[in-house]
Amino acid sequence: MPLSVKRPARWSWRALLPWVVGALPLVCGAAVMNWQAQRELRESSQATTEQVVQHIEQILDSLSASARSLFPLVGKPCAEVEVALRSQVTRNAFVRSTNLFERNTLYCNSLFGEFDEPVNAADYTEGRLWLMDGNSVTPGHPLLVYRASEGARGAITTVDGDHLLTVLRMLGRDEDLQIQVGNNWMGKDGVVRHGTPPTAATAAVLQASARYPFSVHGGYGAHKQAELMRDHYPALLSLLLLLGVVAGSVVRWQIRRASSPRSELDRALEADEFLPYFQPVVRKGDYRWAGAEVLMRWNHPREGLVRPDLFIPYAEHSGQIVAMTRALMLHTAQGLAPYAALLEDGFHIGINITADHCRDLRLLDDCRTFLQHFEPGRVKLTLELTERKLIEATPVTLELFEKLHEMGVMIALDDFGTGQSSLNYLRQFNVDYLKIDQSFVAMIGGDALSQHILDSIIELSTKLGLGIVAEGVETQTQRDYLEQRQVDFQQGFLFARPMPLEEFLRALAAQSSRLPQPARPEIMRG
Repeated sequence: MPLSVKRPARWSWRALLPWVVGALPLVCGAAVMNWQAQRELRESSQATTEQVVQHIEQILDSLSASARSLFPLVGKPCAEVEVALRSQVTRNAFVRSTNLFERNTLYCNSLFGEFDEPVNAADYTEGRLWLMDGNSVTPGHPLLVYRASEGARGAITTVDGDHLLTVLRMLGRDEDLQIQVGNNWMGKDGVVRHGTPPTAATAAVLQASARYPFSVHGGYGAHKQAELMRDHYPALLSLLLLLGVVAGSVVRWQIRRASSPRSELDRALEADEFLPYFQPVVRKGDYRWAGAEVLMRWNHPREGLVRPDLFIPYAEHSGQIVAMTRALMLHTAQGLAPYAALLEDGFHIGINITADHCRDLRLLDDCRTFLQHFEPGRVKLTLELTERKLIEATPVTLELFEKLHEMGVMIALDDFGTGQSSLNYLRQFNVDYLKIDQSFVAMIGGDALSQHILDSIIELSTKLGLGIVAEGVETQTQRDYLEQRQVDFQQGFLFARPMPLEEFLRALAAQSSRLPQPARPEIMRG
């Protein structure tokens, strides 16, 4: 079968498909592993930030308890309470200093004793917490200050930032962690900054304390996810890569084996190698040519003319027959239009269509384009339905046939009597002609049963008011038998074999020259 002519290599979906299929397991597997890695990192980040929040809350619990225990001392002279303030510092590991304030003025400090410094509640988030970048004693060293108050009086306790850094560094060794209090935040570097901390590149989470006005930002760097996948999934990635190679190789083998005929038909369509051949149809009585069935032939560059039974069934199976028929109709119209004067008015041109054509309303455009090549009434376009595929009576099909009839296009059932759905088609579709299959015509004068079937088909068409065409007429006996039964049209080797366009036009010109009418235009002579 000549469906293997090589053409220049080019990228197409057939060339790309093995690569796509081969990459699919790897891509899908990587997507799943990526999702799993993200999930693991997020769960880990969430757990770490929760632990950091809990530890800082424990530190603040110590500060809060220390500050509350100092409340009864507020208002007393600093000299009387100074020892008590220092006692809290020595007994509580997290407390760095304690302070008392009254009328929003800090008047007693555990380190310096009597003091005089204003206390601004606005410096504290919710009036309770202040993340400071050091003080006069330790400038540039982070401090977390807790303020407990009743109106303009209360106690202040502080914790050294090193305790916070220990929590951040110990609990989140591989994570990006920051503690935020109001508009100030601190990361693992121990520097207090103003504003909003940067969002982690991977698995970013934010965990706020339910008891104190601070939050912890967590997450990982941009490369953490890739490191996790590389460390945890190397064997799985290797397996997915192997599956991808196997799948791509199988698909490539299947495409080369199964789709090469399709590719060859596409190549032939692009190269304009499908040509119309015409087999005349004669009318009863004078047996003059009343029309012709257009048959597709493939003029292969190496094999010559290819028999239709070698490529038509495959084209119908692959769906390429629609494009091929469109090209055939255009060839036919362009070839006949310059010599339309050779055609009698109402000359029938038959084109075979299949179920694929009946699912698309674009067939209307194809028929309209065909008829526009001729003056009105010169050509009668007939679409011959074949039964190699079942034609379903869908709304689209019914609408298509209705609009074809409105356009003046006729419908014929090809090879009537041999398919399983011929009678259903008569019931479901509005057809104009029946074409008797040549297998019944061949039995004329021989098989009595086949003759009875033939007579029944002829009688049926008469009762339904349908035209009838007999195919495969090869002998005068067959011709006369069909003539006696008033068969409208006959077609077969007795009258003419399928012929290319130039030969068909010469025969039309010869037939026209025998008629007593004005001279017809000349056509090329072979």
